[in-house]
Amino acid sequence: MKEVGSPPLDPTERFLPEEEKLTEQERSKRFEKVYTHNLYYLAQVYQHLEMFEKAAHYCHSTLKRQLEHNAYHPIEWAINAATLSQFYINKLCFMEARHCLSAANVIFGQTGKISATEDTPEAEGEVPELYHQRKGEIARCWIKYCLTLMQNAQLSMQDNIGELDLDKQSELRALRKKELDEEESIRKKAVQFGTGELCDAISAVEEKVSYLRPLDFEEARELFLLGQHYVFEAKEFFQIDGYVTDHIEVVQDHSALFKVLAFFETDMERRCKMHKRRIAMLEPLTVDLNPQYYLLVNRQIQFEIAHAYYDMMDLKVAIADRLRDPDSHIVKKINNLNKSALKYYQLFLDSLRDPNKVFPEHIGEDVLRPAMLAKFRVARLYGKIITADPKKELENLATSLEHYKFIVDYCEKHPEAAQEIEVELELSKEMVSLLPTKMERFRTKMALT
Repeated sequence: MKEVGSPPLDPTERFLPEEEKLTEQERSKRFEKVYTHNLYYLAQVYQHLEMFEKAAHYCHSTLKRQLEHNAYHPIEWAINAATLSQFYINKLCFMEARHCLSAANVIFGQTGKISATEDTPEAEGEVPELYHQRKGEIARCWIKYCLTLMQNAQLSMQDNIGELDLDKQSELRALRKKELDEEESIRKKAVQFGTGELCDAISAVEEKVSYLRPLDFEEARELFLLGQHYVFEAKEFFQIDGYVTDHIEVVQDHSALFKVLAFFETDMERRCKMHKRRIAMLEPLTVDLNPQYYLLVNRQIQFEIAHAYYDMMDLKVAIADRLRDPDSHIVKKINNLNKSALKYYQLFLDSLRDPNKVFPEHIGEDVLRPAMLAKFRVARLYGKIITADPKKELENLATSLEHYKFIVDYCEKHPEAAQEIEVELELSKEMVSLLPTKMERFRTKMALT
């Protein structure tokens, strides 16, 4: 093309009489289409070779050219752009991911406005079902965008016990201005889809969504509300009847959005309410699921519910500590939350047992960390039960010690496990040496009374 200035003959023209040969314009159009197809196939090849950077580059080029030459089907184009956003999200390139998702929304909105062409892959009758499915899939990509951006902010601002570090927050505020000034326009140009009106329409969607890590509750809440909007949209199609796994993943993402929003909330009572919402959406799932067929999903949900109760209990304890004299109602509430957390951690640990109800001597790699964390938290929960009965307290401390010992002994037998739970292992060793002394003091005290 560069040397000759005109496109080559289309292969079909070899078999046509002179008067039926294509016009220069049609020939050029077909040749450009072949080139776009070539980029599309390269994207697939590199994907299979696991050369994801190159695959993403070719995928982006394909999408860009399809828009330039007006050779695309809106539903298909939108889903490919939304899928590409997931690559950028994993690379923490949120500006690029936002652009892909905004473009997906705009192009998806053209569905029905463009008349069916030879490129349209679906038959007319399939479109409504496919339309709703693709809409749900794009919504799920948006959920991942909001969730990952919030989680990334949490990671960069939390201290070693997972609470908000005010110094880190201040440092990130100072960096924010630099982030805004730097390379924004260059990066925008590199990924931009479409021109003219289309470009403006995409920018209008983009401007409503931040690509910067949220630094406080208000910013996090905006992302949370956007994510929640897309949760409801995704659930319209991915319902529990017919799409069990997809539905559960959407609900888990909704729960995760609440969890990360709670990190930014400073009011402990409001944080408790957020965890309560998580439990309310997750608990019904455990009733509907057959544990035999959905073992892994069941485990995930049990662990998550247990953790939500555990977080609530910790918050209620912190609230009680601020009061000089916590009343019996607060004590009862703390114990009930403790009991619920224990119940779900125990359900999770019991799911690891073999058909003879024996706990495995060697825990599988895929569940090693959660199993050890569950054991650690069960140990801690038994130590936190509030009771006026010294005998009961002694029993609880003994059970607590048993679980701490399990962690220490297991890590001695399986050194690879120690790397999975370094912090918890150190604390467990500490408790194994401290608890027997505490229990001995208790026995002495009981003997004297």
